[in-house]
Amino acid sequence: MTANKRIQHIAIVGGGTAGWMTAAALSRVLLPENVKITLIESEQIGTIGVGEATIPDVANFNRMLGINEAAFMKATNGTFKLGIEFRDWGKIGDSYFHPFGEHGVAMNGIDFHQYWLHSREQGNPKPLEDYSICAVAAQQGKFSPPDNNPRSVMSHLRYAYHFDATAYASFLRQYAEKNGVIRVEGKVEQVGVSSESGNISHVLLDDGRCLDADFFFDCSGFRALLLEKTLGVKFHDWSHWLPCNSAQAVATERTEPLLPYTVSTAKSAGWQWRIPTQHRTGNGHIYCTDFMSDDAAHDVLLAGLDAKPTTEPRTIRFKTGYRNELWNKNCVGIGLAGGFLEPLESTSIFLIQQGITRFISLYPSGDISPVVRDEYNRLMTREFHQVRDFIILHYKATTRDDSEFWNYCRTMSIPDSLQQKIDLFKAGGRVFRDSDELFSRPSWIAVMLGQNIIPNFSDPILSGIPAEQIAQSLGSMNQAMKQTVAGLPTHTDFVAKHVRGNDL
Repeated sequence: MTANKRIQHIAIVGGGTAGWMTAAALSRVLLPENVKITLIESEQIGTIGVGEATIPDVANFNRMLGINEAAFMKATNGTFKLGIEFRDWGKIGDSYFHPFGEHGVAMNGIDFHQYWLHSREQGNPKPLEDYSICAVAAQQGKFSPPDNNPRSVMSHLRYAYHFDATAYASFLRQYAEKNGVIRVEGKVEQVGVSSESGNISHVLLDDGRCLDADFFFDCSGFRALLLEKTLGVKFHDWSHWLPCNSAQAVATERTEPLLPYTVSTAKSAGWQWRIPTQHRTGNGHIYCTDFMSDDAAHDVLLAGLDAKPTTEPRTIRFKTGYRNELWNKNCVGIGLAGGFLEPLESTSIFLIQQGITRFISLYPSGDISPVVRDEYNRLMTREFHQVRDFIILHYKATTRDDSEFWNYCRTMSIPDSLQQKIDLFKAGGRVFRDSDELFSRPSWIAVMLGQNIIPNFSDPILSGIPAEQIAQSLGSMNQAMKQTVAGLPTHTDFVAKHVRGNDL
């Protein structure tokens, strides 16, 4: 490309969730008469495509595309998600809920959890989650959308989705093709590189067809066909902090009630997920083969199911980490091709989404400026690091000593950035974060307190407030939430009526 030439053809190598999210988003902002978009995928190559749990940011992506929520959920067998229940993470027998949204409300400029800590010091036995509208609704299996009235308790409710990832990719394929994206069936056999610029120039398919383009997206999964195998971008390995390297996934029959939250249960060498969708429940066991064999992991998975399997478990291998450059030359890696962080906090689709939207915000014209490329890599590297620290926290903040795996996690060294957060919280319950950081203070607080990182003291400013006054305020909040949730429909009924269109 010359400085006066715009990008005229974008090629996306690989389909699945990453490929079709990329195609859909680009087709929303680029007119087909200006930029041709081609997606190359082969039906011979399978996708990871397990049941997917998300965080609330995915709704922003769908809104950007102008997608109707009910239509999306019907097409993907979607359900609503208010947070994640973590079982046996701090120690065996423990359980806590990481809700979306705030706990309580800040009072007099002081975070709510400080009032809760003060009340706890005075003997209040109620867990922090009792003051979250998301957690209270989840515990009762209830759901309703947020209220736009800021004075309403329901204005604090936030939600995400559970859905069938394969169906989501198909849904977005229809959307993208209507917007002019061209799908090419074929398997990439060879990738051509310009001897002059080092940029990718074309891909050669297994049937002999040659497709050239100005810009490429690598959505080829763990193979990283363009970024690694062609451009030689190295992988930054985080296995030291996140040692799990395998997963076994299986679907089971739908169970009742239809729960509006994900369940993550810690096991002896990893953890097991439960993701309820309309037509089935997605289950998986993520584990480390250094501490558990595949056969043992298979047995753990099946023993942890609460319904009859509808498929045979399949094994997925992975390594945690990210590419040193997610944008190299004229190629951006999206999804697994760019990096992988286990889905403990449902961030996989978020990182895909961020990779796409960051590119759109830095969309290049003509020669690709190194400044633009470097800024993209800086932002995405920061994103991966921040998510990494939050996931590591779950493993580090444990007292479990029942297996070699948990002994390793409990005693391992951790990044300085995470250690600083833990130390600051221990010193008085404070959490500070970068303005663009994904996980908010309530999320950090929920996991730290949920896994028994208890501050040495609550905010000293509260010492002058009578304990009875704080207890009364907390009691009023909890009562208001309980009364509100009592009047909500069950999650099962809400999905049936507002998503499926069934009469109750």
